[in-house]
Amino acid sequence: MFDEFALLATGSNPQSQSSRRPQARRNRFAALVPTAVLALFASVATAQEAAIDTGDTAWLLTSTALVLMMSIPGLALFYGGLVRKKNVLATLLQTFAVTALVSVLWFAFGYSLAFSTNPDAGLNAFIGGLGTAFFNGITTASVVGTIPELLFAVFQMTFAIITPALILGSLVERIRFSSVLWFTSLWVLFVYSPIAHWVWGGGLLANAGVLDFAGGNVVHINAGVSALVAALILGKRKDLGKTAIEPHNLVLTLIGAALLWVGWFGFNAGSALGANGLAAAAMANTQIATAAAALCWMFIEWAWRGKPTMLGTTSGAVAGLVAITPAAGFVAPLGAFIIGICGAGFAYLAAVQLKKLLGYDDSLDVFGIHGVAGLVGAVLTGVFATTAINPASAGANVGTQVYGVLITVAYAATATAVITLVIKALGGLRVPEEHEEAGLDLALHGEAVI
Repeated sequence: MFDEFALLATGSNPQSQSSRRPQARRNRFAALVPTAVLALFASVATAQEAAIDTGDTAWLLTSTALVLMMSIPGLALFYGGLVRKKNVLATLLQTFAVTALVSVLWFAFGYSLAFSTNPDAGLNAFIGGLGTAFFNGITTASVVGTIPELLFAVFQMTFAIITPALILGSLVERIRFSSVLWFTSLWVLFVYSPIAHWVWGGGLLANAGVLDFAGGNVVHINAGVSALVAALILGKRKDLGKTAIEPHNLVLTLIGAALLWVGWFGFNAGSALGANGLAAAAMANTQIATAAAALCWMFIEWAWRGKPTMLGTTSGAVAGLVAITPAAGFVAPLGAFIIGICGAGFAYLAAVQLKKLLGYDDSLDVFGIHGVAGLVGAVLTGVFATTAINPASAGANVGTQVYGVLITVAYAATATAVITLVIKALGGLRVPEEHEEAGLDLALHGEAVI
């Protein structure tokens, strides 16, 4: 075909010399046709390239995979190693099942509620609409910034997956599997999606100027507070305080923590939504804060208990990852260093000392590590945010950040209490005592670790 275009363009038609001259005008016209068509295609390609940046898209594809890795296998192994041997498979399955369930819920309604515009302008501050339910209207040509909207939706899906999965750490070893599914379904739609809309979807907290780069309010304060409320309603494990409850395999916990650390680069640096300097700043801040927090927890534990432990050091690293999440794209590295230390210090006090003092059973310290460290990071974002890193830091202040924290805490606690009490009233939350004694692996799933 291109050879024919070339022949027409040059007049090298394989007809005789005598017949060329009468057709010269037609040949010149025909030569313009392929040129115009090619020019049209080139302009379309140029327009699409201007809308979708391949480098940004490649980085977001990578980040999406990294964040999904945080849930399975990262969080699954981290939690699975911390529970007793008789409950490890049940804990792993909870995280795996939540990953599948939230993926479907996010596709059906969650993404639309969080990121679409509510047709009622008065309601848009609180919740999005259903215009993109079931990804309706989202095509390969739909873009968010410089990336395909389908990719943005799946990237945000991974955030929605890990948040309720975090909550399960406070409920392990005693919650029914059916209750996990009901709680997750209701919580994602009525707690996570509205708060995500408030912060990232142009809603209440975004309009107030609250800064949350990658999920301090949306993910960690939300999950931590909800975990505490749900654990209080669920009640303590039957043998808590009567027998020693020790992690069954800290090697799994270390592997899980390492996967979380690596995956968190997708979580924080991916939230820049591009392969750019802001992503580089978020990545550097994440590494610095996490390292500082791991050392901080380790040295506090060493001084307090006389021995540094792997469990403590990995817990400190996770606390640092949490604390820097809201600030990752707003602060300079020195600010990240301080936030990491403060996040680990306050998380240690909450997870170890406050829990012991008040006697509640937050099984895997979700409130202490995620709720408290997330709160510290959110507030300190108002202290250390700088326009040298991100122009959006202009106007950042502690008062606005505290306002955002208080609104998130109040709504998450209230809505989670309602959801948990409804499930408790309708079908029960806890397994029977004999199932708890035997272990959830065999009692609920008929499987066991050999």
